[in-house]
Amino acid sequence: MGKFDGVLICTDLDGTLLRSDKSISQENLDAIEYFKSEGGYFTFITGRMPYFSKMVYDAVGANAPVGCVNGGGIYDYEKGEYLWLQTLSDGIIELVEHVDKNVDSIGIHLNTPDKVYYCRENGASAKYRKATGTPNLVADYRAVDEPLAKIVFCDDNEEHILRAIELLNSHPKADLFDFIRTERILYEVVPKGVNKGAALPRLAAALGIDISKVVAVGDYYNDVAMLRTAGVGVAVANAVDEVKAVADHITVSNEEHAIARVIEELDKGILNL
Repeated sequence: MGKFDGVLICTDLDGTLLRSDKSISQENLDAIEYFKSEGGYFTFITGRMPYFSKMVYDAVGANAPVGCVNGGGIYDYEKGEYLWLQTLSDGIIELVEHVDKNVDSIGIHLNTPDKVYYCRENGASAKYRKATGTPNLVADYRAVDEPLAKIVFCDDNEEHILRAIELLNSHPKADLFDFIRTERILYEVVPKGVNKGAALPRLAAALGIDISKVVAVGDYYNDVAMLRTAGVGVAVANAVDEVKAVADHITVSNEEHAIARVIEELDKGILNL
């Protein structure tokens, strides 16, 4: 029997597990190995699609399926398949067109279950493509005849992002979808009811773990629902105020080996499940 039997740690990636340079500290990696050796499950829920979070999965040796698409899917890398995936409903292209016609330079990315189409690229989306390592697949969004997991609007200009938010939320079909700001430069359209908090019980159930034994760690607006749903919600020190407000505990920043600190605090009983 390990001291972490029946415990799941589920973390966000960018700004939480990952440092600003997208690396994972050795301190975090060592702590994760210790946690797993004592019976714990370690995984993550991310806004990323499975095809560009595989490197993180391999690096940390996650021993459970992962949540992806901001909670819109659960993917099992061992089986090489989605255990569950929700896609966008009809009408989504009308919203894309609405933003396209009114914000000339904003980046537009269509995410299918297994690829990203760069329908309009700007400086921010070029950086995004480089950071994620996704191929430069170019397509007119009206011509993509595949199920869509999410739409990403991308721009370094805050005014352009805010204008897109205004346009999307005021569209007549806005109530068919949910919207989330996942980074300063990214605003996403996801299926109705999709968020990390909704995915977390599905993930726990797949592992036979009670939700009260789940520790969720995050930093940004799309992590709020996950922290609220978990048995213990932990905000990193660099988290936005909205995340800190719902957290049960605030730990060190992502640059200070936050996941290692969370595991240490579990080990010492500072965090109680």
